[in-house]
Amino acid sequence: MPPAYRATGSASFTEFLDAQQPDLLPGRRRLPEGASGADLAPHGTTIVAATFPGGVVMAGDRRATMGNIIAQRDIEKVFPTDEYSAVGIAGTAGIAVEMVRLFQTELEHYEKIEGTTLSLDGKANRLSALIRGNLGLAMQGLAVVPLFAGYDLVADLGRIFSYDVTGGRYEETAFHAVGSGSLFARGALKKLYREDLDATGCATVVLQALYDAADDDSATGGPDMSRRIFPIVHVLTADGQTRMSDDAVAALVDDIVAARHVRPDGPHAPLT
Repeated sequence: MPPAYRATGSASFTEFLDAQQPDLLPGRRRLPEGASGADLAPHGTTIVAATFPGGVVMAGDRRATMGNIIAQRDIEKVFPTDEYSAVGIAGTAGIAVEMVRLFQTELEHYEKIEGTTLSLDGKANRLSALIRGNLGLAMQGLAVVPLFAGYDLVADLGRIFSYDVTGGRYEETAFHAVGSGSLFARGALKKLYREDLDATGCATVVLQALYDAADDDSATGGPDMSRRIFPIVHVLTADGQTRMSDDAVAALVDDIVAARHVRPDGPHAPLT
């Protein structure tokens, strides 16, 4: 085993990998000059997240597209990154999944080296650095734009962070969405979101937002009632992060779809 693997080094696994095997970093790969990878790999959208008094909920649809083709109907786009945080991915699916795995390892490596977990701001900053490392591929059409959320044990609340392709990090208030259907999802969230929602109510609102996104954006998949494929929903609270069971999500989606049979445009929102 090389000496570097036995030496005490940086708490950052990415820095270790950059020094020992840089070609394994997702952002170090290069396309031929002038080439564009925009239509060469499946792309995933749409991710939504919203806070409630006890935490934060993140959900993602299950469709991946490649040009005008549906590349996958049941892709998973929301992943736990540690006990109190989760990330949802939009953009080039293959690179995004690889970046999430590297981010998960980065957080685990830090915890083992330092003997404690990173703060939520520290986690958000580490993800920002990974996105910045992918800037070269992003300029060639292989961009990854994640949405990060977690429960801040110090501040005692759920928080949401968005990013741009350069790694710019922005904290969002109350709710946010990324991906091609985000415009429509955010419109729905503006009408339906309430600050006093509980976890189930917040999950229902983000599912309504995904339904509206799928209604107007062809790259966003709606609930697949025949195949029983539904969005993935993660709930993050002071007790940790949990993925809602398929049966629990299905029950919420069945209620939403039944109501949409009466009013296809979704529930009314109060005027004031």
